[in-house]
Amino acid sequence: MVDIYGTLGPKCSDKDTLVQMFDAGMTGVRLNLSHITLHHAADQIETLHCAAACCGKKAQLLIDMQGPELRIGTLASPLTLKEGEEILLGEKGVPVPADIFPELSPGQQLLLDDGKILAEVISHSRENVCARVIRGGILRSRKSIALPGTALHPPTMTDVDCENISIASQYGVTAVMQPFVRDRQDLETVRAALNTSGASSIRLFAKIENTEGVHNLDDLIPACDEIVIARGDLGNAMPLWELPRVQKVISERCRRAQKPFMVVTQMLASMEHNPVPTRAEVSDIFNAVCDGAASVMVTGETAIGNYPVEVIRYLANTVREAEKYRSEL
Repeated sequence: MVDIYGTLGPKCSDKDTLVQMFDAGMTGVRLNLSHITLHHAADQIETLHCAAACCGKKAQLLIDMQGPELRIGTLASPLTLKEGEEILLGEKGVPVPADIFPELSPGQQLLLDDGKILAEVISHSRENVCARVIRGGILRSRKSIALPGTALHPPTMTDVDCENISIASQYGVTAVMQPFVRDRQDLETVRAALNTSGASSIRLFAKIENTEGVHNLDDLIPACDEIVIARGDLGNAMPLWELPRVQKVISERCRRAQKPFMVVTQMLASMEHNPVPTRAEVSDIFNAVCDGAASVMVTGETAIGNYPVEVIRYLANTVREAEKYRSEL
């Protein structure tokens, strides 16, 4: 059976909605800890477990760590960035990690909010960067910032990650998703933290979302419990038209190694605003399962979308059709 994961968020935090999602076929949820801790999400988690129990299920709870991803700081309010305008990053501008400044020079591209916003450096000093917006959008606090082509190497885990792992068992966490896995050492670091915290039974999922992860896949497969083909940032790390081939390559190598894998990102993106998905989206889900996916996941579709229950229903029903087709081959 293919596992069906939603993502917790403001649109599915109440018990009634979660009960309907479990009834529609959901087997577990992802909790994004990029901006909060397990302690802060305690009420949400309690509601989740209560809803699952009402449906006679035990919820799988995946926590998505901060990991080595770089993020901007806190903004006073969201910024609307328009194509062609200039923005200031650093002191008196958009707060960014100090680590990035040595890597910046005119012409360097900056991907913000998982690549939704694109800017290019015009000039820089030790404290500030001036960049021109190439692809605009609304920038909010704590969104990701990436510098394509640079060799930045932040630590595997943040202090907040370590804190969350130390209490993961108390909250019924069943798996940890480590983002931006670069090499086997990243996974061994997280595994050691789990063991030290007495949480060795918690599964470790390796999110493949950069070219390092793709290149080191054969080393990563034995060091984790499941590979996650995280197509959002992975699609930022390469020309987008290369992404389907890379997804197929990862799927094939996981099948060959008998390693479970998950497919995630924009599986039903149109349903954030529409009650019915596109034909391309359901075909994408169907093909992921036919390629051997052990699990599929939606993110913003349930966390902030307007139709979380319908999203799970379409996701689960499409998965079941694909499973039926696969069993007939």
